[in-house]
Amino acid sequence: MPPSVANLLYLMAAVLFILGLKGLTHPRTAPKGNRLGAVGMLIALATVLVAETGLNWPLLLAGLVVGGAIGGLMAQRVQMTGMPQLVALFNGFGGGASLLVAAAALASAAAAGAQDLQVRIAALVSALIGAVTLSGSMVAFAKLQGVVRKTLQFGGQQILNGLLLTSALGCGLAALLQPETMIGFWLLALLALLFGILLVAPIGGADMPVVIAVLNSYSGLAASATGFVLGNNVLIISGSLVGASGMILTRIMCRAMNRSFANVILGVPMGGGVTVDADAIYEGKVTATSADEVAMVLESARRVVIVPGYGMAVSQAQYAVRDLTHTLEAQGVVVEFAIHPVAGRMPGHMNVLLAEADIPYDQLMDLEAINPTFDQADTALIIGANDVVNPDARQSADSPIAGMPILDVDRAKTVVVIKRSLSPGFAGIPNPLFAADNTLMLFEDGKKAVAEINTALAEAGQG
Repeated sequence: MPPSVANLLYLMAAVLFILGLKGLTHPRTAPKGNRLGAVGMLIALATVLVAETGLNWPLLLAGLVVGGAIGGLMAQRVQMTGMPQLVALFNGFGGGASLLVAAAALASAAAAGAQDLQVRIAALVSALIGAVTLSGSMVAFAKLQGVVRKTLQFGGQQILNGLLLTSALGCGLAALLQPETMIGFWLLALLALLFGILLVAPIGGADMPVVIAVLNSYSGLAASATGFVLGNNVLIISGSLVGASGMILTRIMCRAMNRSFANVILGVPMGGGVTVDADAIYEGKVTATSADEVAMVLESARRVVIVPGYGMAVSQAQYAVRDLTHTLEAQGVVVEFAIHPVAGRMPGHMNVLLAEADIPYDQLMDLEAINPTFDQADTALIIGANDVVNPDARQSADSPIAGMPILDVDRAKTVVVIKRSLSPGFAGIPNPLFAADNTLMLFEDGKKAVAEINTALAEAGQG
């Protein structure tokens, strides 16, 4: 294939990537955007296979078959609740691929005696970012999966991280000065892998949505650097798009949590370790309720705002929530959903779960749109959310989450919270909302609780 034709096809793929990203900015156009991106990737992949020469076709086809089978199996079997872990894995795989491509490119250049400085610099940048992404993403996966439940924090940790990064850069410089050997490269990769582990290990669960966005950006930057190594324009463009969009998303997530990017990456705890006495907030003030009582509250409501959280994802209650929505709407109740940007474990987690249950997009309201209307809601029904509805963020300047934008559910006439217990959220602090005068606590698994409310509403309707 002539280079001009290949570049034209790469340009078409890049345009499809851009249109795909534009489509992903709204839930209604997201499926179309996803398809456009997939077509663009197909064009790019096919162009590479046709344009490149000297390919090892048996090995290449084996990789396509094995990779395609694994990808298809994961797509079929991974639950929506496991999507954050899957995204973390994919970020890691992207970083690992960049690391291996960089190693192969440098080894080939060293064997051929090539001295292309641009290729060597790009390969080392790709290896550095790719290795950090690989190890950091694996730690993020382990945290999200529950394999690792504690943060790793110790004195002098930031100093050690700085030394590791400095040493990795020093090894990269040695690799540039001695292109005939790969020792400097592999030392850089090893130090970067360790740096990635220590970078993510101290970060707590509350910051995991931001970490996923950051690692996604890193994987894009590594891919873009790999594009310079291979001289592949579409890889440079697509990697840059992923890197830029990931950084924009990271900024949005940090703003939604009132956290600085530096604090997240450096593993600074929310609130700097401030402790709050839960007994002083909850003792004698929490009002427990039952599914039957909640059904009566909902029956008398004219407008209900449902607030999904990670507890809904864990219990896989989205289908029961859909049935509850249909039941209430059949009774003339207006039902809306309030979606906080960091509800769940990844950006858009709640949107994906509700879309899976066929909840109409028009009913999903973001924080800025829903907050001014909470005082007009008869009932706010919270399913497994905690920190994102904690009024301390708005009311207490001393709170660890002070200034964090929250959903103002406490302004609804009645608040119903479905939660297993009074255990704190990721921020590790109690929630005064649970002890408020207008709050009813239904202590139960999210899916079971919503199903019981549905049953109570059905029985009331029959009566």
